[in-house]
Amino acid sequence: MKHSLQDIKTETGKLLKIGLPIVGTQLLGMGLSVTDTIMAGNLSAADLAGVAVGNALYLPVTIFGMATMVAINPIVSHHLGARRFDEIGKSARQMLWMVLFLSIPSFFLVRNLDILMNLIGVDAEIIPRAAGYMKSVSWGIPFLLILAGFRYFSEGLGVTKPPMFIAGFIMLLNIPADYIFMYGKLGLPVMGATGTGYATTLVQLAGAIAIISFTAGFKPFKRFHIFAKTKGPDWKYVKELITVGVPNGVSSTMEVLLFASVSVLMGTLSVQASAAHQVAINIAATVFMIPFGLSMAISQRVGVAMGQGIIVNARFRGFLGTGICTLIMTGTAILLFTIPEVFVGIYTDDPQVKALAVSLVFYAAVFQISDGLQVGGFAALRGLKDTRVPMIFNFISYWVIGFSVGYTLGIKMDYGPGGLWIGLISGLTVAAVLHNTRFHMLTKQGQSK
Repeated sequence: MKHSLQDIKTETGKLLKIGLPIVGTQLLGMGLSVTDTIMAGNLSAADLAGVAVGNALYLPVTIFGMATMVAINPIVSHHLGARRFDEIGKSARQMLWMVLFLSIPSFFLVRNLDILMNLIGVDAEIIPRAAGYMKSVSWGIPFLLILAGFRYFSEGLGVTKPPMFIAGFIMLLNIPADYIFMYGKLGLPVMGATGTGYATTLVQLAGAIAIISFTAGFKPFKRFHIFAKTKGPDWKYVKELITVGVPNGVSSTMEVLLFASVSVLMGTLSVQASAAHQVAINIAATVFMIPFGLSMAISQRVGVAMGQGIIVNARFRGFLGTGICTLIMTGTAILLFTIPEVFVGIYTDDPQVKALAVSLVFYAAVFQISDGLQVGGFAALRGLKDTRVPMIFNFISYWVIGFSVGYTLGIKMDYGPGGLWIGLISGLTVAAVLHNTRFHMLTKQGQSK
């Protein structure tokens, strides 16, 4: 079955309608960490370092949890396509058990990561501040996962603007919360980095209350009976959430850890290399929010088609979405190639750091296309609820190839920062090829229909 130009225009419109608010949600989420960083930096260098180190250790744990909760998106989109409305409510209720199962180990792990800081030799002045941050922010983990779960649930049903508004509310609330807890206002003691964690917990609680209130009160959701009484875990639904979600969580964590490892290796080269890398990776991470947001929409659109049993439409939506992601990333690549100094100048005025960061932004420009292809392909597979094989692909791409190439070129062969970034490019490129090839193979039966 061939799709007309009108089909392409219609599907593009639907994808953007769902995806652009998710892009906004992601960017607003990034604003939280930016606010924390700026305010901690204004308090003291030690508090800034404490938040930075604490967040670096806390992030992989929360990334795993949040990426696992993403499973609810393709699950409910499949049910939506098949018009199994009762199943949507049942999946949502079991999602709350997943929050509990993930929160308990995450809570205790984050509160004891100071052991790891001592092992890796973090500066003695930083450890108590980073530990204080992690202990205070750990209280917010259940609220973060509730917020993430209901957000992905709503996005799986194609309702994406309310989560964006809630993200905006959280970001605005975070500014006074940081000020009060960090600087010791309203009778509270000055808590610095530890206060940042308490502020984060508070806004996550507010966000969880807001999204539960929205989900319970939103009229189109009432037919799903999301908050009906439940006696306990229904393992049929919990198993599906685990089967789809955990591999997705592992995949996302492996990608985060790859970039974290490269950051650590940059620190072994020089202060300038580490600073320049951070600038370049911040730029790349910001522009990546666009295709990442669209990727959630791709999963939803593919999932609905699969629920309807129309593989040809799933194939069409997956490849069209991946194409749009790649087209957007091609545009950002051109911008990064053309005016890297403009982007770098936002972050630093240091001439040495600036020059090196500009050179790394060129590498970032190169991997834009690969990144667009891999995030789109991975999202399309997630829409099929296919996450276990892609997890293996990500391990091969990021660690067997990406890390090995980067370490060999950057450290062993002394190519420096550029060599490490070639490793990132290699990993993303291999992932792009593997994910899109698998999506093609799984949906090729739809070509003849």
